[in-house]
Amino acid sequence: MDVARLIALRQSVRSYADQPVEEEKLAQLIEAVRLAPSASNSQPWKLILVTDPDLKDKVARATFSALVSFNKFAPEAPVLAVLVIEKPRVITQIGARLKDREFPLIDIGIAASQFCLRATELGLGTCMLGWFDEQAIKKLLHIPASRRIGLVITLGYAREGDPLRPKRRKQAEEMSSRNSY
Repeated sequence: MDVARLIALRQSVRSYADQPVEEEKLAQLIEAVRLAPSASNSQPWKLILVTDPDLKDKVARATFSALVSFNKFAPEAPVLAVLVIEKPRVITQIGARLKDREFPLIDIGIAASQFCLRATELGLGTCMLGWFDEQAIKKLLHIPASRRIGLVITLGYAREGDPLRPKRRKQAEEMSSRNSY
């Protein structure tokens, strides 16, 4: 599938079929993240695929609460991908300070995008979650206190009959320009 088609097809899936994701597809998703570009090739991420059903449900429950319920669909997903931000190389840290840029955040965004596009190509659905109880998930997954979780991504097969929704996006003229702001 060409990249333009993948970009058009990729959407946030919030309803998953009760169907496991095959190991060979998980391996291909790991490879997509492994090959993602990063500042100074620092690869400042650790990808944790949560596939154990009991553990996955506990992690999924840490993505919503009684007050914040918009991720209540997360337990339906058979897999959760947790992207942990690792410390970048010293040269990247120096460059980040000099340029006042958070390169690891940019890098995990790229890695997450590659993960989601590859999942789409493999017939899988994803949804990136930025709202979660970081401390609870760190405890569940034994993530060191010195690390941060960048994103949690739900992964699985979209429930049958979940149609491709039209993308609501700004018009090109609203979000882009040429030669000046």
